[in-house]
Amino acid sequence: MGRVAFVGAGPGAADLITLRGARLLSMADVVLADALADPDLRDLAPRAIWRDVGKRGFDHAVQQRTIDAMLVHEAKRHALVVRLKGGDPSLFGRLEEELQALAAHGIECEVVPGVTAATAAAAHTRRPLTRRGRGRSVAFSTAMTAAHELRASRSADSEVFYMAGRQLGALARRLREAGWPETTPVSVVSRAGCRDALATDHCIGTLAQAALLHAGRPTVVTAGIAATALPDRAKTAADTGTPRPARDLSH
Repeated sequence: MGRVAFVGAGPGAADLITLRGARLLSMADVVLADALADPDLRDLAPRAIWRDVGKRGFDHAVQQRTIDAMLVHEAKRHALVVRLKGGDPSLFGRLEEELQALAAHGIECEVVPGVTAATAAAAHTRRPLTRRGRGRSVAFSTAMTAAHELRASRSADSEVFYMAGRQLGALARRLREAGWPETTPVSVVSRAGCRDALATDHCIGTLAQAALLHAGRPTVVTAGIAATALPDRAKTAADTGTPRPARDLSH
């Protein structure tokens, strides 16, 4: 009987994986990989057998029960199976079902966290998810439920929505219904963590305009304080008459 390691692949580029995740990949006999895992990660597992168990949205290329069965089957035949999940395994990764399937067969496992798309989007736009004194809470949500019901709420200073790219106009309506003002800033980032990441700024009233720009790309939507751009310090200094810091020209 072998063991299973759930490894967060990160949101995009292969080098966003953790050192622990990379080490486990190098030791893996079999890798069951999500669709959004960077293909370059294969270089870290030169001796492993790779199984593609990817799915996008609710159009499952591989059914969850099939993945569960594959994990159990491979763990009974190999010493180390890596379940490579996009982003962080514990955030919208169907981790619960897979852990339960392994527990039912007494299979040892561990979970290695990864960088999630929300933090990659925040890093790309240089907009912290929390702000001292005015952005103390963040809520993570999937915009669309398994029953294809679009939901939005106002339960935190900032709300981050995963898998919202196809429903931006409808999401804007749901946000208004949840009590967010029309002028609330919204940041939309597609393919966060990848070299071709794209970020656009909107408010709830103009959010629908982002649909065409981000069409066909995994998209994260951030609404509220965390979508607000930081002040341009140089511009602020010029507007207030404050002298700008002297530049060091000695090099």
